[in-house]
Amino acid sequence: MRRRGRVNGVVGAGLFALILTACGAGGTDSAGTGGEAGAGSDEGTSKPAAATALPVESTARKATWTDRGATHQLEVSPKRLARGTAADLKHVRLDDDLKGMVPYYLTVSYTNTGSVPVGGAGPQASFTVTLADGTPGRAISLWNANPLATKASPSLPDNCDKAGPASVAPNDTATVCRLVMLPKGHDPATVVYSDEAGDTLLWKVGDGKGDDNGGSLLAAGTTADSSYEGLTNKGAVPIRVTPRSVRAGSLADLADYDLSDTQKNLVPWYVTFEYRNVGKEKLLPAMDDGVGLRTAGGRDIQPVPLLDFSFAGRGEAEGIDQCRGHVPNTRLEPNSALTLCTVHLLKKGDRPTMVSFEGEGKGVKTLTWRAL
Repeated sequence: MRRRGRVNGVVGAGLFALILTACGAGGTDSAGTGGEAGAGSDEGTSKPAAATALPVESTARKATWTDRGATHQLEVSPKRLARGTAADLKHVRLDDDLKGMVPYYLTVSYTNTGSVPVGGAGPQASFTVTLADGTPGRAISLWNANPLATKASPSLPDNCDKAGPASVAPNDTATVCRLVMLPKGHDPATVVYSDEAGDTLLWKVGDGKGDDNGGSLLAAGTTADSSYEGLTNKGAVPIRVTPRSVRAGSLADLADYDLSDTQKNLVPWYVTFEYRNVGKEKLLPAMDDGVGLRTAGGRDIQPVPLLDFSFAGRGEAEGIDQCRGHVPNTRLEPNSALTLCTVHLLKKGDRPTMVSFEGEGKGVKTLTWRAL
């Protein structure tokens, strides 16, 4: 779950499709290209099928958008989110990993509140939609690849196959639809806007909870079984894992540590798990190496690697020592439990949506919980 593969481009009959792999809104997109576009559609122009509108927050918020080193000031908001059907893309040949996914039509609005025109790919590229566990959707851009075709390709709902404006003047507003693919059978939870120069902005879809990913997304605080390699060659030792808390800290907690300029603009979140040894062999208290976190903004955030809580020199309940209590320097004995804490640095405005534990041993599965 911590590694994301590259998504190849796709080609449709009369339409050319470019797939963008979302690494969270504002992340680095991977673009690929397919082969020659096919002949124009035999269906001719068709009226877009009705898409099912979903309730979504639409409060306009201040934002930035960075293009070619220049940062623009904006006011952005989602206007509409609608669920389509696979039939909407029957004129597009999708790669195997996209077949069976469902198209969502995200209409967004942005107002240029700066003093120079906004051009380029457009701020709509910084929007995405995520699931309850933070999995981001995959954006598809479509445009006509066969200008000499005698018949037009079928259009999509909400004009989602149309490009945005080439430029938006100061004080002007643009409304653009962004086509996002999500796994079938899952309800989106969040609309996200994120730019490298600004905070992450989140809007709820419906109640903002989404679904439980087919039952694999456990409720916060639920105890689950896993295993961890013991100190001998006897195999993995069974353990029980319980997330105890996920809470925000303060950057001042890390005052004793040398942070990069980027890290100084982030917010620390503390994730505390309890681990109980239910086997017959001692364990090293290093299970926190298997902890992961994913955000509502669609980002996988690994623990900060430089922190050693066992030898922290600050007073009790100060700084990062708040993150966890005493950790034994020896072993986790059978029938005993301990709590370990990890620190994850998130962009302002973002929040944890899923925490995970990856155990050790043959056949062990990664466990995932709602973060809050």
